[in-house]
Amino acid sequence: MNKKWCFPFLFLLGLFALSACSSGGRGELVGVRLKSIKSNRPPKGMVYIPQGTFIAGVSDEDISFSQIQQNRQFTMSPFYMDETEISNSQYRQFVNWVRDSIAITQYLNDPSYFISPKEGSASDQRFIDWSKVASGKSLWADAANRDKLNTMFYQGSDQIFGQEELDVRLLRYIYETYDLRLAAANKNNPNFNRSDAIIRDTVAVYPDTTVWLTDFAYAQNEPMVEGYFSHPAYQDYPVVGVNWYQAKAFAAWRTQLYEHYNRKQAGAHVARARYDLPSEFEWEYAARGGHINSPYPWGGPSMRNARGCLMANFKVGRGDYASDGGAFTVPVKAYMPNDYGLYNMAGNVAEWTSSAFDESSTTLVHDMVPTYSYRAKKDDPEVFKRKVVRGGSWKDIAYFLQNSTRTFEVQDSSRSYIGFRCVMAAPGMSK
Repeated sequence: MNKKWCFPFLFLLGLFALSACSSGGRGELVGVRLKSIKSNRPPKGMVYIPQGTFIAGVSDEDISFSQIQQNRQFTMSPFYMDETEISNSQYRQFVNWVRDSIAITQYLNDPSYFISPKEGSASDQRFIDWSKVASGKSLWADAANRDKLNTMFYQGSDQIFGQEELDVRLLRYIYETYDLRLAAANKNNPNFNRSDAIIRDTVAVYPDTTVWLTDFAYAQNEPMVEGYFSHPAYQDYPVVGVNWYQAKAFAAWRTQLYEHYNRKQAGAHVARARYDLPSEFEWEYAARGGHINSPYPWGGPSMRNARGCLMANFKVGRGDYASDGGAFTVPVKAYMPNDYGLYNMAGNVAEWTSSAFDESSTTLVHDMVPTYSYRAKKDDPEVFKRKVVRGGSWKDIAYFLQNSTRTFEVQDSSRSYIGFRCVMAAPGMSK
């Protein structure tokens, strides 16, 4: 044997032996284990919706709508859902995060607000150190920042009595999502790149407060325009004036908010699936609360309980808005929750879903975790831009509060009676 080859061969053999021993498998197939889930507690503010089967569609005969909501049985995987509609306070956290991010990255550009890159890091991407933003002097109260941030406020003739008011048109959130369906459809396309499935969008995040006037041309709703999102009295009321794009952007931001925190903690917390809007079938399944053929989230068949109290916030009779306790919206935890612990699945504000609206979609979808989606392009006809809205609102009659009632709104429209809540998949979990 040529002795020149002897040592290198033995050395490589030794490396293989060491690597095999270090794996702990002793030559056996043992697998590569990922970090175990430490807890199955729901994320803050969410409740667990167990897997199950339900019958979607109208509970009673309804001639008018029988052609767009046929009865059909579906099986659903488990998921988490927000126990309440997203409130003004919760949405304001998103708005303030965008506001502060823009202030730091585009106006201050102060290195002290950024996390120092790790030694040897090849990435030039900068991350804000939010602990410095939240501690000490306020970012906006610091006198050293005032001149640099001044142009974020209305200037000159746009001011009223010289007040400092933030120009909310500047608050735009840039986010990225990966279109799994587009990627799957092109998996055998050699000319399709991963970047082709990455959707990048810029969304104005501040709610359209003018909806209180534009939705009701001859109603004196100026106080709602001025105070609904900004006055502390409404902080626990559901956010409105948010279109479908803004709701989707909120879900994307909420996902990144947790992932960045968890990454900073070196993965010390439970890994989560992404937040999203519920599909219309997830929404209906959750709204029923485990009941079969019940017209309302609390069961039914009446809008009142045994003591004669109204069970939701809606338009009573021919215009008696106030007898249920609220002339407009009410706090997100008003009234009793359904049997899954979800508040206001009927009434208060209707809710965006991720589903595209089509009259016949119930007959088209799969019976296992059904969904019907379409990402409308800007130049598509308006009929392709319709998204399913569920639950009914404070301005609607009782019919629209039924679990099975389907309505729609165009995705770039914002209304004073439409809000949203988020869901998150619960992978591998069953109770």
